[in-house]
Amino acid sequence: MTTTVAEDLLEPLARTPRLLVALDFDGTLSPLQNEPMDARMLPAARRCVEALAALPDTVVALVSGRSLRDLRVIAEHDDASPLWLAGSHGAEYWQPGVGAIEPHEDPEEVALRDRLRALAEEATRGMAGVWIEPKTFGLGVHTRRADAVTAEHADRVVDDIVRAHAPAWRRRTGHNILEYAFRHEGKDTAVRTLRERAGASAVLFAGDDVTDEDAIRSLGRDDLGVRVGPGETAATVTVADIAAFADLLDVLARMRGRALGVASD
Repeated sequence: MTTTVAEDLLEPLARTPRLLVALDFDGTLSPLQNEPMDARMLPAARRCVEALAALPDTVVALVSGRSLRDLRVIAEHDDASPLWLAGSHGAEYWQPGVGAIEPHEDPEEVALRDRLRALAEEATRGMAGVWIEPKTFGLGVHTRRADAVTAEHADRVVDDIVRAHAPAWRRRTGHNILEYAFRHEGKDTAVRTLRERAGASAVLFAGDDVTDEDAIRSLGRDDLGVRVGPGETAATVTVADIAAFADLLDVLARMRGRALGVASD
């Protein structure tokens, strides 16, 4: 995608009265990692995210399937950060000046979550490269480090457990991960909620995986969806990788700075 094309598509966002830039984390700002908690934004991506967040009437939010707690760790996010967060696919939030906004936890759901995690851990014990991730509202089966046969076996075993004990739980697939949750929010929920809370007149949403398509498909005519990397997508724009997406964010930050009369380096 050339700079000229990018500028044509970004111009309406640069001039919108209040902009929400909502970004998936893993695979969009940070390379995917064998050890999920090792994920960190690429320096170029962080610079662009921080530049956008520093602009007037511009809200930058990280939208992730990670728990809010884990998202804050990998995003290196502290209480002074200007970044908004949506964790657990839009079930948990963090807002500057407000802090964490989390739903009430039903004791029965929490007890079932803990039971199924234990069953999944026991069932996959000894499967090389398989890791059961504790999530606020469920669990994830990570198989990035497993061979294809082991990964398929682990997914099938945990599928059987969840189907037997919690058939109403939401099931999601992603890059070498299978997720289950007793809450049914998706990233479309996150974008809708963030838009309302931020009072945004337009949204840019970017992601790299299947779960991001919920948010991309929910966007309106004044918004822009961006797909980072290959794969079928409803996004208007596709970029090759994280570095290319950082370049797009840099263009947007500079254009919006000019539109708002803010000096740029």
